[in-house]
Amino acid sequence: MKETYQQYSDEELVVHLRDGEDGIMDFIMNKYKNLVRSKAKSMYILGADSDDLIQEGMIGLFKAVRDFDSGRDASFFTFADLCISRQMYTAVQASRRQKHIPLNTYISLYATVQENRDGSEEDAALVNILARKSEQSPEEMMIDKENVEQLERTIDKELSSFEKQVLDLYLTGMKYTQIAKVLGRDEKSTDNALQRIKSKLKKAIGKSK
Repeated sequence: MKETYQQYSDEELVVHLRDGEDGIMDFIMNKYKNLVRSKAKSMYILGADSDDLIQEGMIGLFKAVRDFDSGRDASFFTFADLCISRQMYTAVQASRRQKHIPLNTYISLYATVQENRDGSEEDAALVNILARKSEQSPEEMMIDKENVEQLERTIDKELSSFEKQVLDLYLTGMKYTQIAKVLGRDEKSTDNALQRIKSKLKKAIGKSK
């Protein structure tokens, strides 16, 4: 039966599922489990439990199957990717509220992210992006423990709630276009928020020198 399902596109499988065919939901869930695991790994830096994230991701995938509209959504993969990300990030935020955890220690400032406002992709650590865009050399911008603490204070006090959410998702490796979709905001305001974040953090680094 699995071999039979493989001949259909995801969009066709959803149609067959809604027509009452058995086994398709299990096939789709199994097909997308690696995507869920990959996203759980990227979201893990935000402080959530990996197993919980995987469970939430599978819930997001189930919702994608349930709510997919071929007349509205570009493709099932794109819609599923969005639903999984939203479900996981909602769980991360809920976990923080329940545990009263500060925004983060932001050791993840050293995590690999992608910088691509102009459409290009480049792997870099956020702190290196900030350093590279300043007039100081990377050596002069080396961030020690005191600098990180300054950044944490800036994140906590200077960033708006929306900017904190954008920074969260940016640190998981998402592009601003993806972040906009997850947060339900337009791309321009999301990109503007990202540029404000970089400016504020660069200023914080400069003050701690």
